[in-house]
Amino acid sequence: MKLLSLALTLLLFTATVYAKTEPLVFTKEHSQTAIEILESLSNKHYKKQIVDDAFSSRLLDSYCDALDPVKVYFLKSDVAQFEADRYGFDDALEDGDLSQAFAIFNRFRERIGDRLESNIALLESDFSFDFTVDESIDLDRDSNSWLASPAAADDYWRKRMKDSLLRLALSGKETAAARELLRKRYANRIKQLGQQDADDVVQSFINVMAGLYDPHTSYLAPRTLENFNISMSLSLEGIGAVLQLEDEFTKIVRIVPGGPADKQGVLAAEDKIIGVAQDEGAMVDVIGWRLDDVVDLIRGKKDSRVRLEIIPGTAEGSDKTSIVAIVRDKVKLEEQAAKSRVIELQQGGESFRAGVITVPAFYMDFEAYRQRDPNFKSTSRDVMKLIVDLTKEGVDGIVLDLRNNGGGSLYEATSLTDLFIHPGPVVQIRHADQHVSREQRARQRPFYDGPLMVLINRLSASASEIFAGAIQDYGRGLVVGTTSFGKGTVQVLAPLKQGRLKLTESKFYRVSGQSTQHRGVVPDIRFPSYFDLDEVGESSQDNALPWDSIRKVRHRMYEDFNPLLAVLKSQHQQRVEADPDWRFMLDEIALITEQRALKTFTLNKASREQLKTQREETWLAIENTRRQTRDEPAFESTEAVEAFRKQQKEDEQTPDPILQESAHLLADYARHSSASAETRLVSKELSE
Repeated sequence: MKLLSLALTLLLFTATVYAKTEPLVFTKEHSQTAIEILESLSNKHYKKQIVDDAFSSRLLDSYCDALDPVKVYFLKSDVAQFEADRYGFDDALEDGDLSQAFAIFNRFRERIGDRLESNIALLESDFSFDFTVDESIDLDRDSNSWLASPAAADDYWRKRMKDSLLRLALSGKETAAARELLRKRYANRIKQLGQQDADDVVQSFINVMAGLYDPHTSYLAPRTLENFNISMSLSLEGIGAVLQLEDEFTKIVRIVPGGPADKQGVLAAEDKIIGVAQDEGAMVDVIGWRLDDVVDLIRGKKDSRVRLEIIPGTAEGSDKTSIVAIVRDKVKLEEQAAKSRVIELQQGGESFRAGVITVPAFYMDFEAYRQRDPNFKSTSRDVMKLIVDLTKEGVDGIVLDLRNNGGGSLYEATSLTDLFIHPGPVVQIRHADQHVSREQRARQRPFYDGPLMVLINRLSASASEIFAGAIQDYGRGLVVGTTSFGKGTVQVLAPLKQGRLKLTESKFYRVSGQSTQHRGVVPDIRFPSYFDLDEVGESSQDNALPWDSIRKVRHRMYEDFNPLLAVLKSQHQQRVEADPDWRFMLDEIALITEQRALKTFTLNKASREQLKTQREETWLAIENTRRQTRDEPAFESTEAVEAFRKQQKEDEQTPDPILQESAHLLADYARHSSASAETRLVSKELSE
C-alpha cells in the first residue's frame, strides 16, 4: 500500500504538465459554418425538429458522451459544471457562439492530457503491478456514471493499465516490453492531442449536433471531405475496408467488395485494428489514435504490403490477437462484379442443380454509360449474362446471394428487380416535403421466371434491402438469412462555404408501404448470425429514424408462400440437425456470444491464463466434434486448427453451411411450388 500511495502521489505531481497547453478558440468562419449548418438542417433534413431547450439538453448529454463514451476522463464535478449551459446551446448556435462547446472540449483535452501524463509517470516509476491479487475491472462503462473523484479515477486507471499489461503478457510480450509499449501508446496519444486544432473541435461538436437528427447526417470539414471523395471514387490505394472509431479502437465496419481485404479474405467486419506496420517494419500501436491518422498509415502505394495487428471480431472478450498481411491495391469496378457457381445436391435420390449468383454491390460504370459505351458494366447487365450461362448449365433454380452487400446504385437495384418481375413499382421514396415518388419501376417482362431465392444477412443494406423487399412483397421468391441492416434513408451532399453537409433527405418504402428503415427486411426463413443484431444495424444506432409505413401501391402477387413455409421450415430443421457444419456454426456462434457477454475481467494472471486455456480447449473441442462426425482425424492443438482454417481460406474451401442450406431450401421450394414448372401470376391484386 505504501508503494501504491507513493505512485498516486507521483500521479498528482505530474498531472499538471499537460494542462499548460493553450486552450483552443473558434474563429468567425467557424461561427458562420455553424449557423449555415443549423439552417440547412432545419430547412432540408427529413426529420423536422425544433431547436429549443429540449434540443439543447440532449446536445449537452450527447456531446459529453461522444467525447468520453466510456466515462473515464471527465469527473463528476466537470459534468456538474457543464449543467450551467444545459439550456443555452440552442440560442448560442443560432448566434454562431461556440464558446460553450469549446469550453467543454478544452476541459476534456485538459483531463485526457493530465491522465496520460499520470499513466506515463506510473509506468516510468518503480511501481509494481501485482497480478496475484484477486481483483477485477469492469470494462463496460457505457451505462456507468462519471468517475466520482480523482482518487476513483486513479484506481480505475491503475486497473485498466494492469488489464492492458496482462493482455500483452498473455499475447507473448515480456513484462518490460509490455510496459514500454503501453508507455509509448500513451506518449503517442499526448503527441496527437497536441496536434488537435479548432477545426477538430468544430467538426466534433457539429457532428454531435447533426447526429441528433439521425446517425447518417454529418459535417464533412475540408480535410474530411477529401478522404470522403477518395473513398467514393474507389481510387484509394489501400486495403479496401470501411473504418470507424469505437472508443479507443479502429473498427472495421465493412469490407469493400473486390478490394484487397475482400480478395485475400483476412479481415471481417467487427475486427479491431490495434497495430499497423509497413511491410517488415516495426508494428506501430494505434490504440487511441485519430481515425484519419490510422487511415494514413494503412493507405499506401499499389503492390506495397501492410501488416495489421487485429483483435478478431470473433474473439471479442478474449486476449487473442493476430497479425495479417495485405498487399495494397486499387478497388476496381470489375472486381466488384457479380459472380456465379453451381451447387449440385442430392435429395431423396433426385439431383438438383442450384445456380448461385453472388452480388457484392449494386454498381454501374456511369462514365462509360454517359459515353454510350455499349459494353458498360453494371450489376443488372452482369447478372443477366450469368443467368444465361447458368441456364445453359441446366440449373433448376437460382440463389441470389446479397450477404454483406452494403448497397450502391438505386437505379441498379430497380434494374435487377426488373429481371425477375413483370412491370410494376419497385420502391417508393418519400422526401422531406412529404412528396412520395414512385418512378422506380420494373418496365420489362421478367428475364428469368424460374425458382428464386434471395439470401441476406445483417450487413445487407440500402439497395440490397430494396431488392429483397420487392421480391418478398411480390411473392416472387423466398428471402432467407438474417434480418438485414435496416438502412432505409437517402443522403445528399449539401454545399457549404467550408466543407459539405451530408444530410438525410428522403426515406425508402416498399411497395407494401412498409419502410425498410430500422427494422430491415425480415427473412421468410431465419438463419443464425455471427453478428450481434443488438450491436450491428440501424436499430443499434442513436437517433435512428423510426420505422413507419405509408400507403401500399397496387402490385400483383406471384405466389403466397405462407402455406409452404411450415413445410419448408420443418424440412430445414430436420436437415440442419444432422449437418456437422451447421452444428459447428451454432457452437461457434454460441462461444462468440458467450465471449461478447464478458464485461468484467479478472486481473489475476493465473485465473486469466486458466480462462484462456479453457477458451482454447472449447474451440478445439467443437472443431474436433465436427471432424469426428465426418470420420476425420482430430486435431491435437488449437494451433493446428488455426493453421488448417487459414489454409482453407487461402484455398477458398471454407465450408459455407449457410449457402449450402440455402441451395437445399431452394430445392425444397422448387419441388413444392408451382414455380418449378412455370411462374404464374395469382389473380390477386393489392389495391391502394
